[in-house]
Amino acid sequence: MSYAKNSTIQSLTQALTKSERERAVTEAFKNTSSPKVMTIADLGCSSGPNALVAVSDTIDAVESVCKELNQKPLPEIHIMLNDLPRNDFNELIGSFEDFKKSHPCFISVAPGSFYGRLFPTQTMHFVHSSSCLHWLSQVPLELQNGLNKGNISISKTSPPFVLEAYTKQFERDFSQFLKCRAEEMIHDGCMVFTLVARKDEDPSVESIYLQWELLAQALVDMASQGIVETEKIDSFNLPFYAPTSKEVKNAIKREGSFAIKSIRMFDVGWGEARDHACEHCEVEENATTAQRTVKSMRAASESLLVSHFGAEIMDELLERYSALMEGYFSKYPDGGLTNICAFVQRIK
Repeated sequence: MSYAKNSTIQSLTQALTKSERERAVTEAFKNTSSPKVMTIADLGCSSGPNALVAVSDTIDAVESVCKELNQKPLPEIHIMLNDLPRNDFNELIGSFEDFKKSHPCFISVAPGSFYGRLFPTQTMHFVHSSSCLHWLSQVPLELQNGLNKGNISISKTSPPFVLEAYTKQFERDFSQFLKCRAEEMIHDGCMVFTLVARKDEDPSVESIYLQWELLAQALVDMASQGIVETEKIDSFNLPFYAPTSKEVKNAIKREGSFAIKSIRMFDVGWGEARDHACEHCEVEENATTAQRTVKSMRAASESLLVSHFGAEIMDELLERYSALMEGYFSKYPDGGLTNICAFVQRIK
């Protein structure tokens, strides 16, 4: 059930944004007059093999641009891997030695929230974050009084102020994220970030919110049988928000520290993620797309669910959720996630 073994969709997302990373690293290197030491951060790295995919791509891009410019020796590369303090950094550290044999670099870990400062002023040349910024720093305070009854996120039955509360929380968090990175990055440094997004102004019609809605339905069904307290459901909301491309663009312009070099939206289907499965992900040959999807969503959100509802209900909850998701995929066989990938440059 670990994230490391149930993160094929995140792996595919990284594969589909490799070109942006390569362009950004190349530009950051050239913009800073071929630095002797290049410092790179991966924010929200998690603990599985996916954590080193972006790092590997980045080092390869540095080596490629040095070859293009006929620069020798290569710069020393310092990689900073960040995630929340509860992340399994021990697993990451255990993989460092083998990784560094093929990718010479210095690697450090930086526990902490990327909604605050993580690194010294003007030290980062390139910053990367994938599949993280849709997770908010907290549930909007306005929703912590059980006002989104029967729901755990934005839903078609949510009162209008629920969307407003989530939108404001995202704006606060994302602005703070940009402000902190602006302080940490050198002038002309580059950043690439990817996050789950939405195409429609109405979030409740988007696939990710429909999938969260089914998880809420599974909880409500359990409450009707006395397995879960209704009050527990009403007091629980996910700290999750998928913004529109317009919201992301406006937030970047409003904060003012970065120029947008490119920004694009793309879809990743859960079926595609299954076909992309890499060697570290344990794909069950006979599992349906719904079952694989539920395992992935469980790996990403279980800690939040367990802390609120307790571990004892998880297996039954996810079994019910899986049955509901089977119905979802029969109706939306291509259902997946919409993403935004943005490449920005530090300008002031």
